[in-house]
Amino acid sequence: MLKIANIEMKNQVVLAPMAGVCNPAFRLIAKEFGAGLVCAEMVSDKALVHGNERTREMLYVDDREKPLSLQIFGGDRATLVEAAKIVDKHSNADIIDINMGCPVPKVTKCDAGARWLLDPNKIYEMVSAVVDAVDKPVTVKMRIGWDDDHIYVVENAQAVERAGGQAVSVHGRTRERLYSGTADWSYIKQVKEAVNIPVIGNGDVFSPEDAKRMLDMTGCDGVMVGRGALGNPWMLYRTIEYLTTGELLPDPAPEEKVRIALVHMDRLIALKGENVAVKEMRKHLAWYLKGLPGAARVKDAIMEESHRDEVERMLGEYVEQVKAGLFDRKANPDAAMDASAVH
Repeated sequence: MLKIANIEMKNQVVLAPMAGVCNPAFRLIAKEFGAGLVCAEMVSDKALVHGNERTREMLYVDDREKPLSLQIFGGDRATLVEAAKIVDKHSNADIIDINMGCPVPKVTKCDAGARWLLDPNKIYEMVSAVVDAVDKPVTVKMRIGWDDDHIYVVENAQAVERAGGQAVSVHGRTRERLYSGTADWSYIKQVKEAVNIPVIGNGDVFSPEDAKRMLDMTGCDGVMVGRGALGNPWMLYRTIEYLTTGELLPDPAPEEKVRIALVHMDRLIALKGENVAVKEMRKHLAWYLKGLPGAARVKDAIMEESHRDEVERMLGEYVEQVKAGLFDRKANPDAAMDASAVH
């Protein structure tokens, strides 16, 4: 099993810290679907230190989510250390993770996120300063490099280990590639062979078979699922089952997907209120409906809706239509065309 410092997970499957996605509503679902570790979306060190109310609210952790890793980012050592101290003393998260992988310009321009990948010395200085200041274990999530000409992932991971970091997650792409192309897992293998701390592999894990292939190919200690879990927490459950027993469970039926989507929406409403939550759920509902027969039209209708009960009514009608066979491709070629529009 995956173990970080003295925190032992019940399996090797980790939910990635996705910005705008991994709030308590989604994290709890991921935990209920078996994830050994869930990671909260990243928070700004400066926003934490300056007392931004919305950012402080992001420190909330439901006890049912534990063990949980809370991720911070920043480019200034003093501010990053102060933010880590706030997480250490004012959050019941189990692990403090430092972001070294975010590729977006508004983060890298602040000398944060993936910008660190260019300087192993800075990584050592920043991580060691945080480790010395907190009691919780400190981990790092990184990409393999800045671009194809600047891949220092082994040196960077070794710097994390020397600084006292307790684990490192490695996404097999450079910052320049964003999410395009194919993740290069060979670098994850190189890191695993170069350090003694746990290594969690990340990138292009969209099926249980992908997860097993990554573990077998790289020898990594854990597998991190990001985009593969969007609207699909069954991916987590199915992966755990496959890694444990070798059994590949079937995908969920449309009515089950809709049932969990409504649970997700109601939890988000409890956190943020109906008006904000239903609008935020639109992207999640598109992910839940992705690939389902005849889903394109209901998805388009939901994108215009801001009332919870109306969304439930639309989804209920859609499920009844699926059960009635209205989207059977042989019986209804137009519905088949509609379904193929979801990709």
